[in-house]
Amino acid sequence: MEARGYRAHLAAAFLALAGSLVSLPAWAAPVTLNFWAAWDPTKSDGIDGMRQIELFEKSHPNIKVNVQVIAFDALHDKLVTSVVGGDAPDISWGLVEWLGELDRMGALADLSRKMAAAPEQKELYPNALAALTIAGKLKAVPNYIGLRALLVHADMLKKAGIAAPPKTWAELLADAPKIKAATGKPAFGIAGTGVRTPQELIMFLAQNGVKIAVPTKDGKFYNDWAENPAEMKRAAEVFAFYQSLQTTGAIDPAAAGWGYEEEDSEFAQGRYAMVVDGSWMSERVAENPKEMADLEIVPPPYNTTPATFFEVNPFYIFKGPREADAWQLAQFMIGKEYQSAVDSDRSPRMDVTSNGIWGKNFTTLTPIGVVFPPVPLGSITQSMEDSVGRVLLKHQKPEAVAAWLSRAINKALRQSGELGSS
Repeated sequence: MEARGYRAHLAAAFLALAGSLVSLPAWAAPVTLNFWAAWDPTKSDGIDGMRQIELFEKSHPNIKVNVQVIAFDALHDKLVTSVVGGDAPDISWGLVEWLGELDRMGALADLSRKMAAAPEQKELYPNALAALTIAGKLKAVPNYIGLRALLVHADMLKKAGIAAPPKTWAELLADAPKIKAATGKPAFGIAGTGVRTPQELIMFLAQNGVKIAVPTKDGKFYNDWAENPAEMKRAAEVFAFYQSLQTTGAIDPAAAGWGYEEEDSEFAQGRYAMVVDGSWMSERVAENPKEMADLEIVPPPYNTTPATFFEVNPFYIFKGPREADAWQLAQFMIGKEYQSAVDSDRSPRMDVTSNGIWGKNFTTLTPIGVVFPPVPLGSITQSMEDSVGRVLLKHQKPEAVAAWLSRAINKALRQSGELGSS
């Protein structure tokens, strides 16, 4: 009896222990975040970025980050396809031009409350956050900023007897024949085709006091040039400036067909004197040390209003079960340590910037930065690119091109459901 009682006691104890074990929380496997990045893993930002991701994983052992590198040229279509297919990444690089489209698809998490509670908020440029806000809701966080300054081959200007870089369009056009006569090279560079064309156009429009679309009372947008003769006149003046760059020989005859690669490489090789370009051109110094040795960086010339394109490249967090974990990664990447290591020349943080020409010479231009409105931009930016082709390749009248672009913008807004009441 004692043996049976002892065995019964052991059985009861075992059952009690088993019951308590069942009630204990299971050991949680790490969450895996799918992160799509567009950096080059062989260059400094990619190498430094991956090191920082490893540090994040060490400090957040409950989160693993699966980094998939995707070229910017393919990233937009891949994101849209993944959203439609219900298989979006948890967090991704992107362009601000995609903000309105992704938001309209209902794909983006609302980060307003998270950012309001984050200490990083007070360190980020307010207009960088504003560029990522739709109807009062923050729909992305800034990854890095890309401001445009005037890059100058100072030796070419000196050879032409020009004391300082131009501060206005008129000065630029006046300097062009002097530079050509002294050096045999054009004064200025533009991108006539591709993604940079609408970016340059929106800058030139802003420099003449013009917006491509204004917000309406119903929370949408509208191009008001047709109802505002003064606006239409200023828009036409921008296209007349493009034509003047061409007819005066200020730009290379081939520039009407240049994309960003040709614009950058031709300047880096010293084949023209000035360009409005970004801090990524620092990578060209090592490739063309002799040609880039005379480089000077100053604010872009303008007509009536100082302005430059403000490229706010965001981290998009997509709706889903891992939003909170994705926010932890995003918060880490907008932190001072990550930004200092990866993006010190182009950080969206006001407390992170390098003292060299590739840092402060660009970030000081943040207050005059202009961005696209937060609407689906595919048709709009294509029409902007087409409008530049109309003046440079088809030689249409600036007034006709401005009127055509106004109609094209409103047509695109109507098709996307973003056209407001005038």
